[in-house]
Amino acid sequence: MFEPSYLKLVESGEIDRRIEALYARMSPCLLCPNECGVDRLSGEKGLCRVGSRPMVSSYGPHFGEEDPLVGFGGSGTIFFTYCNLACVYCQNWEISHLGEGEEISIEDLARLMLLLQARGCHNINLVTPTHQVPFIVEALKLAAKDGLRLPLVYNCGGYESVETLRLLEGIVDIYMPDFKYADEKIAFKLSKVTDYPRIAREALKEMHRQVGDLEIRDGLAVRGLLVRHLVLPGNLSGTREVLEFIAREISPDTYVNIMDQYRPCGDAWKYPPLDRGLTREEYEEALAIAQEVGLRRLDRKRSRFVLEI
Repeated sequence: MFEPSYLKLVESGEIDRRIEALYARMSPCLLCPNECGVDRLSGEKGLCRVGSRPMVSSYGPHFGEEDPLVGFGGSGTIFFTYCNLACVYCQNWEISHLGEGEEISIEDLARLMLLLQARGCHNINLVTPTHQVPFIVEALKLAAKDGLRLPLVYNCGGYESVETLRLLEGIVDIYMPDFKYADEKIAFKLSKVTDYPRIAREALKEMHRQVGDLEIRDGLAVRGLLVRHLVLPGNLSGTREVLEFIAREISPDTYVNIMDQYRPCGDAWKYPPLDRGLTREEYEEALAIAQEVGLRRLDRKRSRFVLEI
């Protein structure tokens, strides 16, 4: 029977040291590569606009995630408000840019995790957790002591501090990062962060070191790395370079979701060709590249282009 890795750290007391170390990275804040340096424990706010308390937009079973996460009961998603990226085309614009959500207590965050388990979800899927990691781990400790036994999914944008990730070793069961761009100038233009490709590569290597390739038991993911790559119009995402890196420097058995769902959102209309949707040809080219570079485990969720005539 599967047991999430964080239970051992809770039982040994090691999780308390991790929580302390994570909170220390909030004052000054160095949790993510933006390294704003503000004192969030005193209520100051940096780029992510979150202070000293958790901010949550919504939660519930999600049936639109990858099949190994969804199963029959859904993925137990918690959408955290704001983000450490500022993507001009974000499809969760109201949450990431406009701050839809509210502050809650650590105890309430723990209760959300337990509620998702009680509703039959197969995992706790932390959506945009990077800037709220200390709160999450503190809540996880409380929830585990009250019976939480689900795998923890770290669903992030790929712009992660390796130092922070190291403090999550043995806590996160499934890492699910995006790898958005291969070109740092495009990354800065579209997501307003510096040196994204290098930072994402280092983060993915650290994640894979911790959890390895995705392990699936009875159709459900229990541990490992799952990488998402959103194909952007006009090859702004640098798909070939991204997929070559994954195949050659992570593992050809990396579970990869090459996503076709791009649509113009937020300020995308200001940044052609992001003002149009993805074409069938662009998506099929991305799939052909994945096969060419030797990736062996692509997510099989049906593409929206299959429905077109």
